[in-house]
Amino acid sequence: MDAIPLAREDRAILELESATVAGHTCKVVLVGAGAPDAEALRAAIAVRIDATPLLTRRLGGEPNAPAWVPDERFDAALHVVAPADAEPLGGERLRAEVGRLFAERLDRDRPLWRIDALPLADGGAALVWRIHHALADGTAAMRYARALLWDGAPAAAGAARRSAHAAAHAADDARRRLRLARFLARELPHPSRRSPFDGHVGARREVAFATVPLAPLHDAAKALDGATLNDAVLTVVGGGVRRWLETHHGHLGQVRVKVPVSLHHAGDGAGNRDSFFAVAVPLGEADPVACLRAVHAETRACKEEHDAETLDALLQELASVSPRLERFAERVERSPRTFALNVSNVPGPREPVSVLGAPVEALHSLAEIGEHHALRVAVVSLAGTLCFGFCADPAIVHDVETLAAGTEAEAAALVAAAPP
Repeated sequence: MDAIPLAREDRAILELESATVAGHTCKVVLVGAGAPDAEALRAAIAVRIDATPLLTRRLGGEPNAPAWVPDERFDAALHVVAPADAEPLGGERLRAEVGRLFAERLDRDRPLWRIDALPLADGGAALVWRIHHALADGTAAMRYARALLWDGAPAAAGAARRSAHAAAHAADDARRRLRLARFLARELPHPSRRSPFDGHVGARREVAFATVPLAPLHDAAKALDGATLNDAVLTVVGGGVRRWLETHHGHLGQVRVKVPVSLHHAGDGAGNRDSFFAVAVPLGEADPVACLRAVHAETRACKEEHDAETLDALLQELASVSPRLERFAERVERSPRTFALNVSNVPGPREPVSVLGAPVEALHSLAEIGEHHALRVAVVSLAGTLCFGFCADPAIVHDVETLAAGTEAEAAALVAAAPP
């Protein structure tokens, strides 16, 4: 099998990893009664792994040309593990163990993923699946979960076929330059108060989870302002941040939120294919409806101007002109003055799913924080529920449970404000 060169996005993610920042994402799958043990899960994944061939490759190639190469010694037993004689976990102890695992590094001599099966106090299990972000963004991770974990997936679907009809955006040059100018005016760093999440991050992680019914929040956003579910997600996370700030830091006028946008198209098979735009969420606004309307106005403008696609095209053009310009643009993109908080929202299974016959009761996503960005929020849907995952450096953002509880409270307030 030939080596697969890493894409530009994948290389950039590898370069971000450091002694204090891990490069992986994490899915916490809470499985109910009848949850399989690690041995059964390992056997099932070994049968299905051909459906996700990239997960059997490790890092290789040359230092200046890294590539995914076949791991001739691939062994599912090294990737699906369970602690010996572990005590059943729940609540705070489960969050602490997930945070500890999240802070660990994946072994770069093997394919960059691992599932830790943890027993739960209620008789189920938590599958803590870490997968390096260089292998998969949120959309690709959900595709892998469908292929490897959920019941009903084909045993060996083979590599995903690439679409023959990739989306093509061939805009007129003058219009493209105008759109780029507007984008830069909105997205380059803005002078503002220092973010409360701006600091030199350490290696420890604290996590928290929240759940919100999806349909009521979606319907409330639409009824109140013709807004989208993602607008509502940004609004309620902003409200949770406002409540946390009132307790720990006082008020902050606004927070610029980075909103990742998937550029995947059906069947592309890519591990990472996304961009982003940034939205100013007014934290001084205690009325969730007013906050929703402000967020909706900003996201609408970003979408109408195709900001995410413009950034993607800009970075590709800079990379073709000069590596130095590309690195400069990426530094600007990661600046805490460009955005303070990253909030991603990825569609998950629309219907209930199970793992070897046991129901999946919750599915939370966690994404790694970055230098000067000590809090990150990831959202994934599961069968009518929005599952929020909060990941933070506790030395900078302590009491992250308050953020989770505040987000749930803001969602309830927004739904209550909608007309009957």
